[in-house]
Parts: sequence; C-alpha cells; structure tokens
Amino acid sequence: MTPEPFVPPPYPYDRLDRLAPLGAHHEGGVVDLSIGTPFDPPPPSVIAAFGASGAERGYPASIGSVSLREAISAWIDRRFSLDVPTSAIAACIGTKEFVGTLPQWMRLRNPARDTVLYPAISYPTYAMGATLAGCRAVPIPVDSSGILQLSAVDQSDIERALLLWVNSPSNPSGQLDDLDAAAMWGRAHGIPVFSDECYVEFTWDGPRRTILESGLSGVVAVHSLSKRSNLAGARVGFYAGDPDIVGYLSEVRKHVGMMVPGPAQAAGIAALADDEHVELQRRRYYERLTLMAEVLSGWAECEVPLPQGGFYLWAPVGDAWAFVERLMSDGGALVSPGEFYGDDGAGFVRVAVVQPTERIKLVADRLAGSHL
Repeated sequence: MTPEPFVPPPYPYDRLDRLAPLGAHHEGGVVDLSIGTPFDPPPPSVIAAFGASGAERGYPASIGSVSLREAISAWIDRRFSLDVPTSAIAACIGTKEFVGTLPQWMRLRNPARDTVLYPAISYPTYAMGATLAGCRAVPIPVDSSGILQLSAVDQSDIERALLLWVNSPSNPSGQLDDLDAAAMWGRAHGIPVFSDECYVEFTWDGPRRTILESGLSGVVAVHSLSKRSNLAGARVGFYAGDPDIVGYLSEVRKHVGMMVPGPAQAAGIAALADDEHVELQRRRYYERLTLMAEVLSGWAECEVPLPQGGFYLWAPVGDAWAFVERLMSDGGALVSPGEFYGDDGAGFVRVAVVQPTERIKLVADRLAGSHL
C-alpha cells in the first residue's frame, strides 16, 4: 500500500482569523492577546548592537560566536550560580526551529527509537516536531499542580522514547514542574531530557530554576531571548547541557546551515549582559497579569488565577470557544482556546498579556458593566 502524503494541519492561530469581524466595531481596534509576541521595546544598546557589529559581511559560526557563548555562560552563572563551559553551549535560531527539528536529529542519532514524550498540556510544536520527523508523539498527563506524571508513561513508550520534553514555567499554564524529578527519571531510563525554559526570567513563585542544576548529564536546557529581551524578531536562542548531546546537535545543525545571523548574535551579547531591562519587563508583565486577571474575573464571574510563571493567564471557562467569541465581541480582545495546547486544555483559554498596559486598560473599559 502506498503511504498517504503528509498534509499539514491548519496552523492553530490561523483558526482565530474568522473572529476578526466580531471585534471590528470597537474604536481602537482589536487587542491581540492570543500570541506571545512581545510588544515592548528592547534596550537601546541592543538595537545599537545590530547596526554596529560589522558581522553581516561573513557567515557566522553555527554554534555561535565565542563571545556569544561566553555571554551565555556568564548569564547562566549570574542567574543560577552554575559554571557551564562554552563547549556545552550552542546557539539556535530562536527556539521554535530547535524544538521543531530536534526529533529528526535525535532519531538519526538513535534510529532504533521513534517516540517523543511531552506534557499533555503544552506548546504545540513539541508534538508537531515529532510528527514532522515521522515519529510518534506521546503526551504525558500533568496533574493539577503542573507536575508531569512520569509514572503514567507506559513501559513500551519508555523503550521507544527518543527524548522527553519538559517546560517550566509552562506555556500555556504558567505552572512550575519538578525539573529535578524529570532529570532523575530520564537518567534512570536512558532518555535525554530537554527542558524548555524560555519563560524562566518570569518566574513568580520562588527562585528561577533550570534543569542544569541537577547536573549536565543527560539533560539539555533550551532558552530564548525572544521573551526575556523582546527580541522575537531577532531569532536568538541557545541550548546548553550534556556536552555529548550539545556537541552532536551542533555538528548536525552545522551541515544544514542553521546559523543565527551575525548582527543578531551581537545584539544577543548586549541583551544577555543587561539584567536591568529584564527586571523592568518583569514589573510590566506582573502588573498586566494582575490587571487582566481582575478584569476577567469580574466580567466572566469566575476565578482567573495568576500563574506561577510566564506571562499567560490560563483561565478555566467551560466552553472555551464561546468565551473567546464573547470576549472578542464585548471587549475586542482576542485570546486562544485551550485546545490549541492539547486535548487536556479544553475548557481553558490562554491570555497573553503582551500588549501595553494602556491597551489592556482599553479592554477593561470596554468590558465595564458587561457580563456573561
């Protein structure tokens, strides 16, 4: 039998396009809180670094320049008091491409295995990366506290697993996972653990955590400057951890020309050296989270909890699509239904408080006096 050709499914956020007419009547336009795209400006020093590097003239190092990897190592030391050598660090073009292509590289490394394990409520690219590599995507249940239920993984899936994804703080729920437990489980079963820590700078409950605190063996932490420094358009990310895994991936990626542009690497160096702008962004996001949670709780007459980390509200609303449509109609605000993040997300909506505070206040004014 001839295999069926792969047909890409609709991109989740494209499914929101039909809602635009519902909010068209609002003066000031739709306030888009559906995607985690930063709207605040990066520091002037970062913008200046883009134009002053001279790095646009030649091909950049795929692994990242020595200066960039040194800046990453210094940032890890400041944030987590860990000494990670530059030989265990490599750059990536943002982190979405890393997440989306990782399974195919890991399957080449271990062709006897074909399964990607990931949280049942999570960033959709974990599962899509597996699909694009011709692998099995197997979701793992998450309890009400956000902890992966690793004991629920079937033995047959363990034996076929290429890798395990963990994400803390979580997108979309903002919950914090037990990274030490995940690392221990992965080592016990010989399964590499990749920890997506893109929101770690916006940890609200307790200190920032990285899986690297458990040691480098068998684990890789994945980070991005998109959220930390409002640089989503620059596409600067990195991965760090087990030297053998990092070394293997950096060599494979070199062969397909996966290179962060030189000027973007220079901007990344400037951004990583500046913690002050991150503290400013933390204050902005927490203010917006608090404001939007209060607004939605009053309007929808349900409790909208603050997250443990990240800049998303994960609100239990029952009929998510009805909530999304009504919020668009009454408040001109676009948010995402939880089903975008897995079947277990049905009944929730995700609200990204990325818009300036005055835009969120505009939504509050529109919703004043309106109730579901």
